Amino acid sequence: MTVELVRIDDAFHFEATGTSGVALHIDGATDIGGHNLGARPMEMLLMGLASCSAIDVVLILNKQKQVIEDFRLSVEGLREKGVIPNPFQKIHITYKFTGNLDPARVKRAVDLSMDKYCSATAQLRPTAEITYSIEING
Repeated sequence: MTVELVRIDDAFHFEATGTSGVALHIDGATDIGGHNLGARPMEMLLMGLASCSAIDVVLILNKQKQVIEDFRLSVEGLREKGVIPNPFQKIHITYKFTGNLDPARVKRAVDLSMDKYCSATAQLRPTAEITYSIEING
């Protein structure tokens, strides 16, 4: 896997392109001179965690013939304060499903993702406590 990062302006706006060829924009906060033209790097870590697990869960539930009408994840990260670097200490993921779903199968799919398949979880777990909850049909 390879990623290329190119600086777009004279501040903190970058464009990253990976093996997929899809470009992502990254920028710094306005209080450090950024222009709010892209995601922050630490936001991208949480996005990566959410999407990695979401792909696992969809693959598992599709194999089980579960009908997913809507699927969203909300991720909240709490970073260590007063230290540099300030990594995530705690991360909580809320899995939100709508559809004709068996709650036991959904729980099993999420458990498998978080405990066995998700590489992003494996990367972050040594330094952050990762918890999760599941909501089905509101």
